Amino acid sequence: MARVVLPEDSTKEISELIDVLISLLFESLPRRDQRNWARVYLNGLVRTTGKKTIRNIAGTGASSVEQSLQQFISKSPWDWTPVRRSLAQHLERTAQRPLAWVLQPMVIEKAGDRSVGVGRQFVPQLGRTANCQQAGGIWLASSEASFPVEWTLTLPGPWTGELLRRRRAGIPDTARSLTPAQDAVQAVQRMAATWQLQRRPVVMEVANCDLPQSIESFAAQDIPFVFKVDGSLPVSFGGAGRHKPGPHTAPARELIDSLRSQRRVVEWTRHGRAEGAVTLLTAASILATPCEDRPLPVPSTPLLLVGAWTEAALLPSEFWVTNIGDRPLAQLFLLAKLTDRVSLDFTETCEPVGIRDFEGRSFRGWHHHATLASVAHAAKLLGARGGAPEAYAGPTRSAATRPATPGRPAAAASPTTVRLPAARPPAALPPRPLVPGQAALREYIR
Repeated sequence: MARVVLPEDSTKEISELIDVLISLLFESLPRRDQRNWARVYLNGLVRTTGKKTIRNIAGTGASSVEQSLQQFISKSPWDWTPVRRSLAQHLERTAQRPLAWVLQPMVIEKAGDRSVGVGRQFVPQLGRTANCQQAGGIWLASSEASFPVEWTLTLPGPWTGELLRRRRAGIPDTARSLTPAQDAVQAVQRMAATWQLQRRPVVMEVANCDLPQSIESFAAQDIPFVFKVDGSLPVSFGGAGRHKPGPHTAPARELIDSLRSQRRVVEWTRHGRAEGAVTLLTAASILATPCEDRPLPVPSTPLLLVGAWTEAALLPSEFWVTNIGDRPLAQLFLLAKLTDRVSLDFTETCEPVGIRDFEGRSFRGWHHHATLASVAHAAKLLGARGGAPEAYAGPTRSAATRPATPGRPAAAASPTTVRLPAARPPAALPPRPLVPGQAALREYIR
């Protein structure tokens, strides 16, 4: 199979950037030949046409190269975790205005039953049952670009319960069968505990029954989060004062819709598009998010339920639960919509470098391939940007939002305009409000 022919200048620039990334990220590989094969594989991921299989990357008539790449990806025992950690630390220094970690599910449909983790399972993203692998990427995201740095591969019960299948795929003894959300939460916890990264919010979509455990897990490590939830989620609210009986429980959709008179307008630009959009937002404090089989005790940190309407919609269509209660709704909405930025970069960059294309059958090989595809993704985006990150010029004027109290949404006040800074903001969360008690009716967030 043929390779893509790139312009000479482009080929040279990509190769030089890959050389730099090899020296920065692959120090943990003990042998020089391993780093050389990493270089070959990375160049193949960004240059090769068609599916990024090992055979296609090696090229026609190069059986020795193919065998060496197969050994390096599927059998060589190098640890992918230090490479991913180095990639995350490097991107924190070089990416423009990083705002959050975004968890993006990835479904890889398969025809057979030999690929590690494959099985017939219901996939919410597809809305149907499929024979597939379910994986998840953890992306460092800003409004300008996003980068995957960590991956999880969900293992259905037969892959961890059947000893022969487990041995054939080389699945570690520590691996367990969890839901995709549980895999993702555990990965974030490991990163927060051991990767020496700056504290940032985590943005992800969580099913109703996974939500209590996800909240509990992140609260234990003081990790800020913005969870997209379904409108049917039961939430508890109210009952804080002498004249407020309760607490009450209602679906998130009903609680948000009851507060439509408190909505405020946010004008913003969709990721990857030039035209603007208008969204209506409101929020209320909630006490807990109970699940049918596992009620959650009242958390020590109050939770905020945020709801959004499109401009022409009669009913709210999107909902988020967050423990970031002291930020303007526009800023929370900006964080939530980073999922759109990740989806765009996944389609335009990560898929073209072959993140779904691994055809091997080993657990180790899948993670090696995903690691190198993440580095290839970073090389393409950093190369396209072609420069150092901008200096931070400081925040512009902002307006505060009065936090909601149980049973009462955040109050609107004077129509102050909010503009997020064009330069680099602080690493973890936007600046704290400067004018307590004020909120914007119309907020410009991009």
